[in-house]
Amino acid sequence: MRLSYAPVVRQAAPAVVNIYTRRVLRARDAGQLLFDDPFFRRFFGEDGPFAQLQPERQRIQNSLGSGVIVDPAGLIVTNTHVIRGADEIRVVLHDRREFDAQLVQTDDKTDLSVLRIDAAAGKLPSIVLANSDELEVGDQVLAIGNPFGVGQTVTSGIVSALARTTVGVSDYRFFIQTDAAINPGNSGGALVDMAGRLVGVPTAIFSRSGGSHGIGFAIPSNMVHTVVAAVATGTKLVRPWLGASGQPVTAEIAESLGLDRPRGVLVDQVHPGGPADRAGVKPGDVIAAVDGFEVEDPEALRFRVGTKPVGGTAELNVLRSGAARTAKLALLAPPETPARETTEILGSSPLQGAVVANMSPALAVEMSLDTGLSGVVVTEVKPNSRALRLRLRPGDFIVAVNDDQTPNVAVLRRVIAKAAGGWRITVRRGDRVITATIPG
Repeated sequence: MRLSYAPVVRQAAPAVVNIYTRRVLRARDAGQLLFDDPFFRRFFGEDGPFAQLQPERQRIQNSLGSGVIVDPAGLIVTNTHVIRGADEIRVVLHDRREFDAQLVQTDDKTDLSVLRIDAAAGKLPSIVLANSDELEVGDQVLAIGNPFGVGQTVTSGIVSALARTTVGVSDYRFFIQTDAAINPGNSGGALVDMAGRLVGVPTAIFSRSGGSHGIGFAIPSNMVHTVVAAVATGTKLVRPWLGASGQPVTAEIAESLGLDRPRGVLVDQVHPGGPADRAGVKPGDVIAAVDGFEVEDPEALRFRVGTKPVGGTAELNVLRSGAARTAKLALLAPPETPARETTEILGSSPLQGAVVANMSPALAVEMSLDTGLSGVVVTEVKPNSRALRLRLRPGDFIVAVNDDQTPNVAVLRRVIAKAAGGWRITVRRGDRVITATIPG
């Protein structure tokens, strides 16, 4: 009897590809010595009034990563950070055939993107997606990718941990941890089980040197499936929303609630008329599990709801006053109420260059914000704008201008239009309220 991973590799490796990207960076040539002086840079630098007088130069930026063919018709999954900003994307198959790739779907929340290549020459080798919820700590896995551009490489390890939610590399933080060696270039590749099925897409490592220290993180295949399914069906990627927010149950909270141990998410806010409200969830309840899978914090709860298809239902295990009960959660798309009225602020106000919109549950889900929030939110800040100099960020809420409350975009426009002289702008950023005074 020979113990070998070779049969698994033979099955999975042909579906793992190398991805090469090319990006043209344009900058104005400020190479003369006088532009090293801050005074001249103020006028002739990229943001200066005479920047256009400088000749433009180009620089080519190349990068590499990995991808996985998930459909024999030519759909490839990779990490968004592998192809972000690319002008050209080139895919090299295991058999060394090369294709130009088209970007068909990008999901910044999960750091996943889907590419398409022309498979006119016939079906391509593809990989089967496993149910990542069946993984257990201690299961053997293989990581296949193109580390450091040396070519396709296979490393082995085990599942070190599941449901890691403290790794801040994407909005949906719920990762498989593995000690299989993952290095730069492995991103977007394959983490496979001993049946040769895809259980995750490597996306990040914990490292102090830039190399593998035995702590790597992969996006679970169940999240990959939601992104691929939207492309395969030609529908927009829409995730259901819970309509509630909460906090992890600490030891102190568990003791105060009479729980036997810290577990679940303590609900502190329920959106009126939202799915959680309709399911009977109330502030003070503890959501302990979704469809039988325990949730330890709000990130795990978001993942469990976010990987469900819109239109179905999910069963919540809820603890209320120490008693357990179940609730049926309707998996609904978040509503666009109120209408966004997306507007770019123009003119001479300090908010010039800020793109704002009315907050709605749909926009909150898109921006990974609390769905219970309301008001005028900044969705984008234009480069070289006054809003950028004011240090506004996407996700900031404009609460008031010159002490006039701004509950919606229409009111904000009127308040800006009538303003004269100096400016007093109040912004809410997370739990902080910031007021800036700008003289006229």
